[in-house]
Amino acid sequence: MTKYICYCRKSTDEKDRQVLSIDGQMAELKEFAQREKLQVIDFITESKTAKEPGREKFAEVLKRIEKGEANGILSWHPDRLARNSIDGGQVIYLLDTGKLSDLKFPTFWFDNTPQGKFMLNIAFGQSKYYVDSLSENVKRGIREKLRRGIWPKEAPLGYFNDLKTKLIEVDSKKSKVVKKAFEKFCNSNISFSEIARFMYVNDIKTKKGDCLKVDQVKHMLRNPFYIGTFLYSGELYKGSHKTFISKALFNKVQKQMENFARPRNKGHNFRFTGFIKCAECGSAITAETHPRFYKRTNRKVVFNYYRCTKSLGSCGQKYITDVELEKQIRNLVRKTSLPEEGYRIWQKLLEEDKKSEELSASQRSIELESKISNLEDQENTLLDGYLQHIVEPEIYKKKKNEIFDRKLKLNDEKSKNGESGGGRLEPFANFIKTAKDGEELARAKNNLSELAVWTKNAGSNFFLGDKLLKLTLKKGFDTLFSTRHLPNSAARVAHLSFWAGLEGIGPPLEDLESPGLPLTYSPKQLLIIL
Repeated sequence: MTKYICYCRKSTDEKDRQVLSIDGQMAELKEFAQREKLQVIDFITESKTAKEPGREKFAEVLKRIEKGEANGILSWHPDRLARNSIDGGQVIYLLDTGKLSDLKFPTFWFDNTPQGKFMLNIAFGQSKYYVDSLSENVKRGIREKLRRGIWPKEAPLGYFNDLKTKLIEVDSKKSKVVKKAFEKFCNSNISFSEIARFMYVNDIKTKKGDCLKVDQVKHMLRNPFYIGTFLYSGELYKGSHKTFISKALFNKVQKQMENFARPRNKGHNFRFTGFIKCAECGSAITAETHPRFYKRTNRKVVFNYYRCTKSLGSCGQKYITDVELEKQIRNLVRKTSLPEEGYRIWQKLLEEDKKSEELSASQRSIELESKISNLEDQENTLLDGYLQHIVEPEIYKKKKNEIFDRKLKLNDEKSKNGESGGGRLEPFANFIKTAKDGEELARAKNNLSELAVWTKNAGSNFFLGDKLLKLTLKKGFDTLFSTRHLPNSAARVAHLSFWAGLEGIGPPLEDLESPGLPLTYSPKQLLIIL
């Protein structure tokens, strides 16, 4: 009597949704075995694709048949046994040698005769053809997506795969979180783990609901997909998806990642360390906490101090309390801020310059379009040579990437000089916005982080000596500081305007007494030094 081993398989990446699950196959095969009065000695299941040889459980079935434990196989369909020529050939060979005497399938007729083996061979061939054609169809679909600038895999964080349009769309909520993560990493000294926690709190997690891994955060911050390009199989492609990260922000993040050093856990969150040095010895300024217990009142008071680390040698500088240092910084911010009236004057000038910028940007865009069109012609010529086997694949890929890089640079330049116009005025617009916010920032409370960021944006070369903070104010902020004694905003703006030439913003201190300086310069002349 023939002894059968029942073999059930369903691939984890099975594309045919009509194939029964393993449990479904087993139920059907048990019923079939009872109906046909078959002796089944074992049930073996496997969740693995049959496209390639190397299935452990299937190899076990064949080995047991060679040993003589069984001489028949029961399965749902021949494609459960083999979808490649090697596995199919092994089954046919065992039939030829007589070690395998019978195969039973509820969905396929088989008789161990030359005709039956011929039909089985055709069934195996059809299964292989199905896999091959499916693979080719998938590859063809991927190539078509790449030609259309569509990323053919799972959408990056901040995007989602639209099942209806088959496109990658911006997730209105998560994209804001991703953009904020880019900005936080660029503007704050925070670690990759802190970025991951920030995203977790804002509902961006792994598929299992966990916090993102550090490598996932790094991949996100380095992914050029966010600025409209992607790399697939060694080739660069221009994406057709919408972007929400600017090229300038992306480049800042890349630079920050190159210089990034994992911050040490200091235990305390002192905001004014890391950028101030000792004026006497040049060592870094650190901060520490000292508790003091008062017996008379039976209470403990904690004092925070900033002091020289003395890492470069002996130093006679004394400590300064955090309250005293904060007071000096708030006073500095207040004196380098731009009054509301001055802000309105500059906003008006900015609007006038934007109109002029838009006109010149339009003319430049036409020139860039012509250059891009020429590169596209070169790309088409290169593709024709590749398809006609005139150009080698490696040379084609290299030249295509070179042309793509040139097109990308031209497109970047076009975006800067295109519809937005006035984009070059953005640095100055940011300056006056930052300067305007200073006054409100100085009045607010519990905002040490914002104060530290604002101070570092406004100055450099910070030194602490004799309990006084000294620094070099950056262009623009130095003028606002040196004109703080003038009677009104118009007078301060006049000084800022008059001296905004190629040498930088701000008049020499000895010239500040000159009255009635005219509004001579426009914001465009400030771009060089901001």
